[in-house]
Amino acid sequence: MAVVRQSGAGTRRVFLLGLTSGGVYFAGTLYWLVETMTTFGGMAMALAAFAAALLVAYLSLFPAAFAVILARVHRRIGPRAILLAPALWVTSELGRQYLWDGFPWALLGYSQVTILPIVQLASILGVYGLSALLALTSTAAAFLVVDRTRMRWVVAAGTAAGVAGTVLWGTARLRDSSLLTKGEPVRVAVVQGNILQQDKWNPAMADAITERYIGMTRQAMAQGATFILWPESSTPFYFEQDIVRGGAIRRLAQEGKATLLIGSDQIEPVAKSVAVNSKEKLYNAAFLVKPDGSVGAVYRKMHLVPFGEYVPLQRLLFFVGPIVEFPPFTPGTEPTLLPVGVHQASTAVCYEVIYPDLIRRFVRDGSELLTTITNDAWYGRSSAAYQHWDQASMRAVEEGRYLARAANTGVSGFVDPYGRVIERTALFVPAMPIRDIRFIRERTAYSRIGDLVAWVSLALTAAALLASRPRSPIH
Repeated sequence: MAVVRQSGAGTRRVFLLGLTSGGVYFAGTLYWLVETMTTFGGMAMALAAFAAALLVAYLSLFPAAFAVILARVHRRIGPRAILLAPALWVTSELGRQYLWDGFPWALLGYSQVTILPIVQLASILGVYGLSALLALTSTAAAFLVVDRTRMRWVVAAGTAAGVAGTVLWGTARLRDSSLLTKGEPVRVAVVQGNILQQDKWNPAMADAITERYIGMTRQAMAQGATFILWPESSTPFYFEQDIVRGGAIRRLAQEGKATLLIGSDQIEPVAKSVAVNSKEKLYNAAFLVKPDGSVGAVYRKMHLVPFGEYVPLQRLLFFVGPIVEFPPFTPGTEPTLLPVGVHQASTAVCYEVIYPDLIRRFVRDGSELLTTITNDAWYGRSSAAYQHWDQASMRAVEEGRYLARAANTGVSGFVDPYGRVIERTALFVPAMPIRDIRFIRERTAYSRIGDLVAWVSLALTAAALLASRPRSPIH
């Protein structure tokens, strides 16, 4: 019994240490949630802080689980259990993507997005591969301290060789940059209208907002842009419902013989055959307007923002409701591609660009150009807008595609298939970057194998848990 109590106390301590570490990390990363909920959601400071704390506490459970599992395996096999830490850590990040509603924000691997020789590894193993590499370097350093055998030097040397090999290979890939000459060029413009959040749905501002976007689009057309992106929810009206303003956008496409990608909400009416108490469905959508003025495709956002577009566990978290401006959105179900001439593009709306499996699905289905449209006005001048930009940039490297990003208040711009920033705007200024980029059909290794490193990590974690089960006493 004494041993059981000691083991239980040790597990609780490990859990609390992991929870505390996670709390520090996520509170420091997601501090902007409080400002978002108070400034734009109209919540009282105390309620906003409580709601943010709940999310931080939930996310902190994953580092806590990592710590508990590692400690359990350590008790079973000793110091060498630490060599499983990279797999356990990646498994915890995979859990953040798939469990509950999923929130894979600020994974460890994203820290390397500006370290171009290192980030090239994402073209093979994705962001989870980068997380594994970083966890491995920390593991090797820790193993030097806790192990007393010759194996610690083998691990250290192997890790150093792996990092050096990654840098050398990444540098060579950057030097080659063969994707920059592949495919067909297209002149793309991203329109950053810089409409403040409090003005977006003000009826008195509807005409002025529409005129701003139309005027900037005409300027882009005059500079030769043939594919022009407006941000998420850029129209202060329902594109399909407003015949006058929607018609003006259609005529604009015809006038400039250009393809327009318009962020606008969509209402799906309830069929007469459906029960009278059924409600219309509201989608956060992107409309592809072809050069002849017709709608070529409609993409409906598939990954909705918790507490922004719907409230998970709404009966329990009823007090968070005010942050959602409209009735809750309905998630889309199809990764619809966008026809741009004879080519196919794709778009991710807002934060769903942080789901690597979704973007890979677009490319697997034939997307030759990645786009993402967003309204980051919610983040104010916090670091969230830059975090969002960096995570979107990772998708360009993973898939070997150019990325065009249109954000209402910034950051907007372009990233090449190797993660180089071609152009990036400042926050809260009107801007209209225009660049010649390319449709690319070549596939990266990552686009073919996906998050294999993450699933292998999950399998190793499961095996470690099975191997560390307490043995039944033999009678």
